[in-house]
Amino acid sequence: MTDEGQDSNHVIEVKGLKTQFDDFVVHEDLDLSVRAGEILGVVGGSGTGKSVLMRAIIGLKRPSAGTVRIFGEDYYQASDKEREVIEQRWGVLFQGGALFSSLTVAQNVMAPIKEHLNLPDELAKDIAALKISMSGLPEEAGARYPAELSGGMRKRAGLARALALDPEIVFLDEPTAGLDPIGAAKFDELIVNLKESLGLTVFMVTHDLDTLHATCDRVAVLAEKRVLACGPLEEVRKTDHPWIQEYFSGPRGRAALAFKAS
Repeated sequence: MTDEGQDSNHVIEVKGLKTQFDDFVVHEDLDLSVRAGEILGVVGGSGTGKSVLMRAIIGLKRPSAGTVRIFGEDYYQASDKEREVIEQRWGVLFQGGALFSSLTVAQNVMAPIKEHLNLPDELAKDIAALKISMSGLPEEAGARYPAELSGGMRKRAGLARALALDPEIVFLDEPTAGLDPIGAAKFDELIVNLKESLGLTVFMVTHDLDTLHATCDRVAVLAEKRVLACGPLEEVRKTDHPWIQEYFSGPRGRAALAFKAS
């Protein structure tokens, strides 16, 4: 079950994607579209290439075949300058935050601002402070180094950096991994609030069932080297496939569903 197709509302369109490492094929003839203003959760078993798919979309893993269109532009056929313009319209939160350890949180957030925008230092600092606040961190966090932060605070600092250039799309790779249940729930709430207040499109790789229930408008399931199902969670759960049934209808899936209903 998929609900893909041509739609002018799609900000990401992946068609016939093939990715591989040497002779090992990760994806084959994979199709996926992401709609403007939605939170799309990407799930799948270990080794199905969830993070590889995200990296192929953002230019970190060139596909062997297929096309990736972002904002209507063929990303891999675009010139370097055209790709740079596209890339400034998205932000990425990698696993663990991927912050520069030698820079403070504020300096980390300022890094893309200084790289892409010709702004005075004081204005760049003000923008960084705003993004740090938007991510739910206290003002004093800006002067701290990543090693001085908890895991949850590093995630939020990474999110602040992802928001630095006012992106239209935010890519999140396992954003709640390693967080305790309370921290994960607060991060989920933050993502939904930012999506609604900023009009963001969110592409989120996750394995967290609670996050799927709490945040996602649609869910895409990777299996057998392609997108096996894509749609609202309630519909995807009904897909007659062994992995989908085990994942969504197993004990943890039932617990997440019961928690949402409570």
